[in-house]
Amino acid sequence: MLAYIDALGGPVVAVLLLLSVAASSIILFRILGMWLQRPRGIQADALLTEAVSGLAHTEISAGQRVPLTTTESSAPRIRSILSTWNVLQQGLDPEQTRSEVYRLVRNQIQQMASGLRALEVIATVAPLLGLFGTVLGMIDAFRAMEAAGAQVDPAVLSGGIWQALLTTAVGLGVAIPVSLIHALFERQHENQSLQLLSDADELLNRVSHKEQAVSAHNLKAVSR
Repeated sequence: MLAYIDALGGPVVAVLLLLSVAASSIILFRILGMWLQRPRGIQADALLTEAVSGLAHTEISAGQRVPLTTTESSAPRIRSILSTWNVLQQGLDPEQTRSEVYRLVRNQIQQMASGLRALEVIATVAPLLGLFGTVLGMIDAFRAMEAAGAQVDPAVLSGGIWQALLTTAVGLGVAIPVSLIHALFERQHENQSLQLLSDADELLNRVSHKEQAVSAHNLKAVSR
């Protein structure tokens, strides 16, 4: 086993290969998750429009449940709209409603970030491990030169340098694609997060405008 690891380029290369397997697993897991969480049936924009229309034409109060077309979904944006809609029907005061909605949205955003930090760590650590392996390899090569004295075998020296440089190449080979894919995932996560916050803001603003309109109407009725 040790001979096989040494043939691969040493323990550092073995660790880098394990990191590569871990990164590949995380990437496949996220791609599978995105495929499973794709919207089915009603789309998020249509559901948001339905919720906004419901707020405009329905008197929502505590204990009164006004169902939407979709009651459950694995799509993050639809889940966020549904959770916001449910909070709006709990009859909380405006400050509690806003706090609870944003708490649920933050939890949803946190769930969507699953695996991103691990990919970031792998992309950062892999080239450093490669450099570490190169330094260790060069130390071994020069130690072999010192032990050989005047009878230095160029093959021994070149073999040590080759093994040392291999770790840097493997480290970069792991880090570069992981960094690119992490950047794509992170950009997607940022866009989704902004969309969730935008949806929550729109629903909360609709409720706020409706309450202001009702207050103004009541004030006008009293003044008469």
